Amino acid sequence: MTLGEKLHYLREVEGSLRDLGRPMTQQEIVTAVKQELRKNISQSYLSQIESGSRPHMTQSTRSLLARFFKVHPGFLVDDPEGYHTELTSDLRTTEGQLDVWLLQGSERFVSDPELSEVLIKAAREKDTRRCLLLLGAILDTPGLADRLLEALRPESADGTHGRKGQQRGHSDRAATERRRTQ
Repeated sequence: MTLGEKLHYLREVEGSLRDLGRPMTQQEIVTAVKQELRKNISQSYLSQIESGSRPHMTQSTRSLLARFFKVHPGFLVDDPEGYHTELTSDLRTTEGQLDVWLLQGSERFVSDPELSEVLIKAAREKDTRRCLLLLGAILDTPGLADRLLEALRPESADGTHGRKGQQRGHSDRAATERRRTQ
């Protein structure tokens, strides 16, 4: 895949993440970059990259677009000759789908910055599937989530942040745990 094709693909994904139902236009990218990152990039520059008339971009532009699209800067280059995405395993395809799903979720929960940030961290993790399986195992073990949260983030364990499951009192949690183990 060429750099231009990747940029076009990222505009499509970003349009989907923003619930536009279509790719973002180059001009919408320019406007969003200016509003969200307080940086400037021209529509004609983006057009030249996508058309292939500018086969490379500056390091500062690569970093800017990587930040905006939330991808690794190394993604924003032409793929090597002979590189084929169809050679990836089904697991990698699942990884990509999970990452997009998590990033979409982070956009939907932007009003809860802490939750949004966690979803982005999970999407950026090398093995997203494994992270979610770990979360499932933690939740399957009665009381483990509360104990881990208390140990790792004592300031969050008291329920003052209104989290589901942490709003209950200790006696409610104990009763729930007893029911789960029976």
